[in-house]
Amino acid sequence: MPALDRQGTERLGILLVEDDPGDALLVEELLADSGLERELRWVRSVAEAEKALQALPGPPVPATVPAPAGEGGAAARGGPLHCVLLDLHLPDAVGLDGLRRILAAAPHAAVVVLTGLSEERTGLAAVAAGAQDYLVKGRVEGDLLGRAIRYAVQRRYAEQAAAALQAGRLQAAENARLERGLLPTPLVRDPRVRIRARYRPGRQQALLGGDFYDVVEAPDGMLHAVVGDVSGHGPDEAALGVCLRVAWRAFVLAGLSGPPLLRLLERVLVAERAGTEIFATLTQLSIAPDRREVRVLRAGHPGLLLREPPERVRFIELPGGPALGILPEHADWPESTLQVPPGGAVVIFTDGLIEGRVGSGRERLGEEGLVELANRHPDRPADDFLDAVIDSAQRLAADSGGLADDVAVLHLEWGHPR
Repeated sequence: MPALDRQGTERLGILLVEDDPGDALLVEELLADSGLERELRWVRSVAEAEKALQALPGPPVPATVPAPAGEGGAAARGGPLHCVLLDLHLPDAVGLDGLRRILAAAPHAAVVVLTGLSEERTGLAAVAAGAQDYLVKGRVEGDLLGRAIRYAVQRRYAEQAAAALQAGRLQAAENARLERGLLPTPLVRDPRVRIRARYRPGRQQALLGGDFYDVVEAPDGMLHAVVGDVSGHGPDEAALGVCLRVAWRAFVLAGLSGPPLLRLLERVLVAERAGTEIFATLTQLSIAPDRREVRVLRAGHPGLLLREPPERVRFIELPGGPALGILPEHADWPESTLQVPPGGAVVIFTDGLIEGRVGSGRERLGEEGLVELANRHPDRPADDFLDAVIDSAQRLAADSGGLADDVAVLHLEWGHPR
């Protein structure tokens, strides 16, 4: 919004681009008569205007006009620039060419073009090309000029607000598409299987990060689950997370499992990642059709929680291999077996849950802290258990701003419900 002077009056920064000294003086006198609080600078050509505008920073920091050089009218004192008054007949630009150059050099300022008596059509064409208004020389009084400048600035603000709103809507739509890819509907037929999941983006992320999960029941009745984490944050990592999740589901439905599945997934990662420094960690579970045995694969990922009835939660860290993308085509991942007692449950999660700070110091929650939190709520139903654990971790990290990383948690149980 326009700056305020020391008396609190709205003050507009104006750049006049006019090669005729008489017309420039007339504009200055009209502005004085308008009562408009302003900072005016005069340049004689589009080239001079472009040079002056080069120092202008973009939004949201207000743009400032540099101090005048050479001859000119009233000089600006470096305040924010809000409006450009542009003559359409200049030594180095005629007609709309000058307007296009000014719009490119000052995309966030309002532009009002000045035309001759016989050039009203040109003024209309200038508005169609991006100017906020046009004025006919010789037909302008001080009040009219002041109102035109004010309205032009307000219209420019409205245009920018509308553009920002549209950009926000597009980003929200993109976020929704990413979310649908990262947070899928499990593909499970077995009514004994109960799945609960949570996903919470990190506090500083405008988009979902690269955490992902999925659960798929293969045609042979084998139940497969995965939780993964792409390094980094932002749209590229989120898109890669979606890609890996969809590829993982396709490989499972094609009958792949175990280390061969991870090798193919790593090939997808290497082909799709934006840089060689990008990697992904994951934990994959394969649960036998009789639901008595769980095979576990870990690729650089944290261990898991085992909920044992009636009231105990243990942290399980079975052998694992490197993260995907660290040693392409040379990595190996040992597969371990885990026995889940009747009525038990398995919880796999991304490291955002255990890397939050505890208090205002540098200490992090870690695996031991997570087990302590989980054992405060060992008998709760799955939904309550997940919410209680995540909320407790969030509260512990409140002094440092909350959980900084994305958190994905998957709770799997079968048999009798809790």
